[in-house]
Amino acid sequence: MTRHAPSAAFALAILAGPALSAPDFGPLIEPRELADALDAPAPLVLDIRTGPDGAAPVFEAGHVPGAISAPYGLFRGPAENPGQLIPEDRLTEVLRSLGVTRDRPTVIVHQGSGDSDFGAAARVYWTLKSSGVSALAILNGGMTGWNAAGLRVETGPALAPAPSDIEVSFSHDWLATTEDVEAIVAGKAGGTLIDARPEPFWAGNAKHPAAFRPGTLPQSRPLPHSGWFEADDPARIAPEAAAGLAAANHLGADDAPVSFCNTGHWAATNWFALSELAGIEGVRLYPESMVGWTRSGHEAANVPGPLRNLWNRLRGRY
Repeated sequence: MTRHAPSAAFALAILAGPALSAPDFGPLIEPRELADALDAPAPLVLDIRTGPDGAAPVFEAGHVPGAISAPYGLFRGPAENPGQLIPEDRLTEVLRSLGVTRDRPTVIVHQGSGDSDFGAAARVYWTLKSSGVSALAILNGGMTGWNAAGLRVETGPALAPAPSDIEVSFSHDWLATTEDVEAIVAGKAGGTLIDARPEPFWAGNAKHPAAFRPGTLPQSRPLPHSGWFEADDPARIAPEAAAGLAAANHLGADDAPVSFCNTGHWAATNWFALSELAGIEGVRLYPESMVGWTRSGHEAANVPGPLRNLWNRLRGRY
């Protein structure tokens, strides 16, 4: 497994002591870096893992010491449109109940079971950043990486956090709405539509169950989310490679990238890599993505004809 040295800013923070502040860490944090920072004043650690039945046993079986259980579902829309934004009043309630504040460093912990799993952490990161949280990091490698490093875990239920008084006013700086995408497709606004899904989805040979039809956004081009991860460890994102991969795909601030997928999950990985790692200004996430787009009656590109559609159905692709 490839190991990465801490950033210079984070190294200075370690020399100064365990406390973290906004400039000292993120957007990724390595397991041992987080372990060194858990002494008071510790960051807020949000464990977003959810058990197979949607309950808490996966958290109770072992978690980062002091972590708060914050299941991913708290940050997702309804089953028929999971990428849909949570209303501001509901999101305010959720973040208050978790003890989230704008200025306390916050670390997001996912399972680290593979590249797809990272999308959950990236979607929560995007949600918190858009809610005004200024100091954020994702635990690189997730809980799997933490365990592989031999670091201490706690078991049992999480302690209830002290509620915060955060008031969410959701920023549109990193958000693309359906209306924004309509304007790009119609040529009334600039933007490059980036499909984060595996290639069969972009080509119309696979479909999310909640989408009304297969295919992709008109004028889009594929950039599968899996490409950001280390070849020998698909649970770890490679931060030093992000700028090069963005350049190789001819993506920069002038392209105004808009990342989408099926439900804003894989797309959040592309947004995170382009915006937070490659440092491209103005990258936006289309949270409802293809499910929201097709359910609202919009046409898709790369929709298969009747014979290919039948063949894909017979093959169980959708």
